[in-house]
Amino acid sequence: MAIRTILTQDDPALSKVCHPVTRFDEKLADLLDDLKETLAQANGMGLAAPQVGILRRAVVVVLEDESMLELVNPVILDQKGEQTGWEGCLSLPGMWGSVTRPDWVKIKAQDRRGGWFEMEGTDMTARCFCHELSHLDGHMYTELTDRLYTAEELDEIMSQEEKEENARRRRRKR
Repeated sequence: MAIRTILTQDDPALSKVCHPVTRFDEKLADLLDDLKETLAQANGMGLAAPQVGILRRAVVVVLEDESMLELVNPVILDQKGEQTGWEGCLSLPGMWGSVTRPDWVKIKAQDRRGGWFEMEGTDMTARCFCHELSHLDGHMYTELTDRLYTAEELDEIMSQEEKEENARRRRRKR
């Protein structure tokens, strides 16, 4: 296993459509292992193969129980609801945007041996599925947000929202 370099927003590989995985061999296993190790080291929620310069349809996503799920040739089968929340990306470090995504997503993917499976995700898992699968088609979350915020600006917004929520709670208790 190896930690790979994560490409940043200006790299042309991030805007390309990835090819399906057709060989379920040691090379794919190595890629998936490297994606997991790179993701763990970067402390992210998901990582797609094009983010490390490999134009193949493979991603790794951290689930709510903190395990990592490997998705090969993933597709979204169904989606419902809506959630708006903050997203960042390992290919755009230090920046955040408010993005609306489905609240529930059902996907179909293959495992590292080629076996097909289906899975459903809600909340953050649904958001991660959508975010990472977008990378496979050459898209980034920046296309879905009106503005990018620095980590400092995001902290300020979150602090202000917390103050407003606390004030609402105090008013309700009266």
